Amino acid sequence: MSPTLRNDWTTQQVQALFTQPFNDLLFQAQSIHREHFDPNEVQISTLLSIKTGACPEDCKYCPQAGIYNTGLEKEKLLEIERVISEAQAAKNSGATRFCMGAAWRSPSEKDMPQVLGMVKEVKALGLETCMTLGMLTDQQAQGLAGAGLDYYNHNLDTSPEYYGEVITTRTYQDRLVTLSNVREAGMKVCCGGIVGMGESMADRIGLLVQLANLPEHPESVPINMLVKVPGTPLENEAALEPFEFIRTIAVARIIMPLSHVRLSAGREDMNEQMQALAFHAGANSIFYGEKLLTTANPAANKDMQLFARLGIKPEQYHTHAEAEEGMQAVVNKAASDKYFYNAAG
Repeated sequence: MSPTLRNDWTTQQVQALFTQPFNDLLFQAQSIHREHFDPNEVQISTLLSIKTGACPEDCKYCPQAGIYNTGLEKEKLLEIERVISEAQAAKNSGATRFCMGAAWRSPSEKDMPQVLGMVKEVKALGLETCMTLGMLTDQQAQGLAGAGLDYYNHNLDTSPEYYGEVITTRTYQDRLVTLSNVREAGMKVCCGGIVGMGESMADRIGLLVQLANLPEHPESVPINMLVKVPGTPLENEAALEPFEFIRTIAVARIIMPLSHVRLSAGREDMNEQMQALAFHAGANSIFYGEKLLTTANPAANKDMQLFARLGIKPEQYHTHAEAEEGMQAVVNKAASDKYFYNAAG
């Protein structure tokens, strides 16, 4: 069954998906996943912190927020040569996308030339490029696009209703404006959220509704499990029940059928069985390597060992033209279907 691409999901429709019997939900998610992706391929990205710590934001989950005492060592913006070395190592290890993150509210104009240089040099290695630098003006977005940046990451984090419990230094609308600037510049969007921050099931549903109802679905949807960092306000937050996390992955796959759903932060605390279940539920992207910016991630060789046991192989990088051709073929197929997907199941 091929769902019609939609941007008009209601809370009630997504709740009906989220609360159906677990086996039914996973069957539905896996069936849709197989319509659009090789079920035994997972896209591999590597993430590097290019500027660490002293962020002026107050995100309660983040060890890089300057107002929290997490023992994080502050670092200035890395030199381009160091970034290129790390990118080459990532490529040699099997990554196809190199993501660069800076702990900024937004990039300063004095840092933009160096950032643009990073994009150009990493792109020249034959890797897809992604950055997360905070809020962007339309001019900054245009500059990044002109340098060849493929993806820009800017998460919504949670539902609009719960957002104020987690962040007060920037608004939900601020995030939506940056996403709009990224789209208008012609870049792809990486946008997801974090679960396990004390939010309700209704908030997890609300986050998914927001993501699926963006004017265009994000090409990449990272679903992060909260990493409880000592010194942050959420360090003692109760762990999210694992099946709730898998449900979140599965519903994301159903309502955003063409997106790569990334099993992102928190994998260090997931056993192999939980990760395998997440792949079955439709996750088909991971961060690969020992760190996600400043928090631990399963060692690369452990990931490859798990892939071997599951019969999973890394997804190959395609050129922009090849990717666009493949995406258009999927869109055409969905548009030609003679039925509509009943969201209530």
